[in-house]
Amino acid sequence: MSAPTKDDGTPVTPVVNAVGENKTSRTKKFWFYGVLLFFAILYVYPFVIQLVSSFKTNPDATNNALSLLPEPVTINAWEVLFSSDYPTWFTNSIIVTLFVTVGRVFFCALAGYALARLKFRGRAALFTGLIAILAVPGIVLLIPKFLMLNYVGIYNTYPALIVPIMIDAAGIFIMKQFFESIPESVEEAARIDGASTFRTFWSVVLPMAKPALITLTILSFQGSWNELGHFIIATNDPNLYTLTRGVAGFTTGGLGAGNQYPVAMAAALLMTIPTAIVFIVFQRYFTQGANAGAEKG
Repeated sequence: MSAPTKDDGTPVTPVVNAVGENKTSRTKKFWFYGVLLFFAILYVYPFVIQLVSSFKTNPDATNNALSLLPEPVTINAWEVLFSSDYPTWFTNSIIVTLFVTVGRVFFCALAGYALARLKFRGRAALFTGLIAILAVPGIVLLIPKFLMLNYVGIYNTYPALIVPIMIDAAGIFIMKQFFESIPESVEEAARIDGASTFRTFWSVVLPMAKPALITLTILSFQGSWNELGHFIIATNDPNLYTLTRGVAGFTTGGLGAGNQYPVAMAAALLMTIPTAIVFIVFQRYFTQGANAGAEKG
């Protein structure tokens, strides 16, 4: 039996069942978005519990930890929190985080540019050592850091909190990979015009590395804001405690009798807000800078 043809002799194309295909497509989308919604709720739920628990009484938070309805609603936890040293810790965290972030972005960019562009003996070995540092657990270096801070005489000072973490191997790696993706012809044109190496770096190359700089800024801010191990060995002066050091004390008996979950939850909630704001504001640049090295490779 021959296939049906049109009047001009061309074969007729079978009509696809568009209704059936659309139904199948809608079903797949339904399950896809359903799975995404499930994991979104699973991720957000702990933050909701954190917020609700901060308005509970201590017995209610202990006996009904997963309840979303405080019985009764109270702001006692917030009153206790702000009558403690929390404002001092918050101020210290802001000071340390700002200095560390600015310093880390600047010095990591300098080191990354040197490894990417400057030709000097031992550059390959230096980069290999940098990669090796990334494999070393940070906790291994805590005791040497403590001994060094004591030796140079800056223990229990702001420099002890800031200086040792102003350089980061991962940050240097990110900047090096991004600088290598920038055409060298741009720098050659600047040198022809008489620009020095630092002027070329500062005025020509650095502005072109905006995605990587913002990525490094986000990582530096979050890393220094959430740092705990280094701050433990850098000071034992309560006036220099940061949020991570102070809030950690809340969970180890620093609040007196009882577990005081509402106060701890209120403190942790406030602590997450700055990093969330920074990430939300700069998130569109994050993947650009993070993928720059991979695209180059």
